[in-house]
Amino acid sequence: MKVTYVRGLMVTEDKLIELQNAEIKVEGRLVDASNASLFCSVGEVNAIYKPIAGERPLWDFPDGHLAWREVAAFQVSEALKLNCVPPTILREGPFGEGSLQLWIDDSEEVGERYLEKSDGLRKIALLDAVINNTDRKIGHLLYKEGEIYGCDHGVTFHEDYKLRTVLWQFADLDLTDFEISKLRDFSIDLSGLLTESEINSLHQRIANLLQEKRFPLPPTDWPAIPWPPF
Repeated sequence: MKVTYVRGLMVTEDKLIELQNAEIKVEGRLVDASNASLFCSVGEVNAIYKPIAGERPLWDFPDGHLAWREVAAFQVSEALKLNCVPPTILREGPFGEGSLQLWIDDSEEVGERYLEKSDGLRKIALLDAVINNTDRKIGHLLYKEGEIYGCDHGVTFHEDYKLRTVLWQFADLDLTDFEISKLRDFSIDLSGLLTESEINSLHQRIANLLQEKRFPLPPTDWPAIPWPPF
């Protein structure tokens, strides 16, 4: 099977500049989010602003670090040429420092499409295996103009294996030559976002993927699917 990943039109230099420099104006709040997630206008684009001050404590992740993981997930996606995460940066906002992610106005219903073996979902499944995503829910998949993006990456990069996802249709499938080459070429400095232990675990997961040359199987000592799955 040939898999080719094409950078989506969504990620443009102009939009990144807007995110980095334009004034952040809070327009509303996502009421269903577990942490403070504020819908904002940022110049000519819209974004989701997640202030660190609005993060709820978790028993298995350090306090005040979820925003950093959101940014790290975007940077890993870019470094692997997967381009499946909306542009995400750290910025000082109206309620302090937090993550700022380009808003994707998803125009298509997910429905049962999360069960497909599409190239777009495969990209996200590979990213999740690399970043050790413990919360890949159906509602964290965004469909827009033929592209698929993943969002909500706050609970990622744990040192312990905690992969939980609804995308197990790729389990045990062989990695393609393209995927292997991108994993081998992976090189990015995440020292400002993750701890040394988390970075070491990240590189160990990549080494394991390269050794096995296949997608991981569901864990047997940890729930394989997040709850609720949507």
